[in-house]
Amino acid sequence: MNSAMLFNVARFILLLAAQVLIFNNFNFLGYINPYPYILFILLYPVNGNKYGLLAASFFLGIIMDLFCNSGGVHTASCILLASFRPSLFKFSFGLSYEYQTVRINDTLTPERFSFIFLGVVIHHLTLFILEIFTFDYFWNIILRTIVSTLFTTIICILIIYLFKPSKR
Repeated sequence: MNSAMLFNVARFILLLAAQVLIFNNFNFLGYINPYPYILFILLYPVNGNKYGLLAASFFLGIIMDLFCNSGGVHTASCILLASFRPSLFKFSFGLSYEYQTVRINDTLTPERFSFIFLGVVIHHLTLFILEIFTFDYFWNIILRTIVSTLFTTIICILIIYLFKPSKR
């Protein structure tokens, strides 16, 4: 096991523990539900194994479903986000992604913000559509997606800045 793999395993465990112990208890007015555990999928190395990311996303989602008793909506949302991730990279970073020189942990730029924001939107929209599963509550789905996306994006950016590796 190399250090990058150990770092990813530690990130997986810490983000999952933070989600289960802290962020699952947030439910402000029934609309704000932060899900920063998806940072694991977003921060997975660009040149990492694609199938490893899909498998890790599956396990991340299934563990969240077990803790939230949500019947697979987190798993589906995580796998969808992991499968859209290369397209999000290509859209947000362009040539930097082609040459695999992208690092999300660096300073926040519009490209990094758009990558994080679009990833959170894809995850949350899928999650809330599958959770509610009826278009009778279309505006409820949109409101929950917008509010939770904004809150989750802010928390994700704060987590990235708080735990950014020091430059040596």
